[in-house]
Amino acid sequence: MLVLPVLAAGLALSWWGAAAGAAAAAGGAQQESPPGSRFVCTSLPLDAAASPGCPLPPVPMQGGGGLLPPEEELKATVLQLRETILQQKETIGNQREAIRELTAKLARCESAPAGPDGKGGTWRKEGGKGKDTMGDLPRDPGQIIDQLSRTMQALKDRLENLEHQLRANVSYAALPNDLRVMLQRRLEDLERQLLSKVAELETEKTLLHNETSTHRQRTEAALNALLERVSELERGTSAFKSPDEFKVSLPLRTNYLYGKIKKTLPELYAFTVCLWLKSSATPGIGTPFSYAVPGQANEVVLIEWGNNPIELLINDKVAQLPLFISDGKWHHICVTWTTRDGMWEAFQDGEKLGTGDNLAPWHPIKPGGVLILGQEQDTVGGRFDATQAFVGEMSQFNIWDRVLKPEDIMNIANCSTNMPGNIIPWVDNNVDVFGGAAKWPVETCEERLLDL
Repeated sequence: MLVLPVLAAGLALSWWGAAAGAAAAAGGAQQESPPGSRFVCTSLPLDAAASPGCPLPPVPMQGGGGLLPPEEELKATVLQLRETILQQKETIGNQREAIRELTAKLARCESAPAGPDGKGGTWRKEGGKGKDTMGDLPRDPGQIIDQLSRTMQALKDRLENLEHQLRANVSYAALPNDLRVMLQRRLEDLERQLLSKVAELETEKTLLHNETSTHRQRTEAALNALLERVSELERGTSAFKSPDEFKVSLPLRTNYLYGKIKKTLPELYAFTVCLWLKSSATPGIGTPFSYAVPGQANEVVLIEWGNNPIELLINDKVAQLPLFISDGKWHHICVTWTTRDGMWEAFQDGEKLGTGDNLAPWHPIKPGGVLILGQEQDTVGGRFDATQAFVGEMSQFNIWDRVLKPEDIMNIANCSTNMPGNIIPWVDNNVDVFGGAAKWPVETCEERLLDL
């Protein structure tokens, strides 16, 4: 182990007279001085701290079994040097404690009582020459402490220089040439791998950006196509060959399958309603259509409920119609009404089967209501009853604001005339379906006639 001189700072004090004084000067004893003791202060040259005598011991580079590999030797050298440095630091700490003791003793030397000659008894005279034995050391304790501090700082600087040299030697000189070459190669390999990985990440980033852009473009194209389709529907573009060549299918008796006419009715003093129906539901086909307004859910209703005949309701007044259409075949139905005396007429397949009066006479049909296909309304646009739902198919639902002539109704029924309603025409973009109701292409008028 590397040992630094304990008293290299420049002072060595001993007890005067007794063997205990020599032991205190050599080992820096921690005990208090006995009463009446005196000190002999002897100076040491300042260059004692820099005197050689602390050589660095050789570091063993071999194990018990012979030469070690370069890596193991390097590790052993570093560990030994680290241990040596730690021991030197510990020694310096111990020396600082000894210096503090010596400083206290110097203070006691200066504060000793005067001698017989009446002069200060701080220093022991030699040969009567009047020269103190401290040599060139000043009498000021502060100066002594400063000088000791400078000496300790010099020792500390030397130690730090030694540590730097050791690190430099271990880092470069202690490494074999082949080991340095190998480490350099490994560092270059790691650098190449890092650059390669960075290039891969940049490539993946570019590909991801391109893929995201492509996906965004596809999504935008799909949305644009959907918007165009919605716009076409709003403009009235029909998916059928002709806007009126479709039918509404209501296959189940429920309270959630229905169709809704987007347009509403104006105030009417007369009307004609015509439609094609096909149903085989029993008992009763249900409600082909209903028109409700605020305050009156049964403003205009056509219904066959249970075992009752088909009824026309206007302002909740009832007229029974002599119509029979629950045979599962297509039938053309027309109903006319006028507020004058409440006159009504019923046509099936172009023929007038019944007429009557006093059906809500002098009552105008109120405007702004909701027109529903396939359900009877208990409130405006809702509260449907499944037992009153229509089951079957319907098409060509048209409403006029006048009473059509019988020959016009016949021409419509035998397919010789196509007369769309001037109030409610049968067109695709005017009919919405809900709850599972569907719109399908309808048979031609001639095919429906063959079904009669």
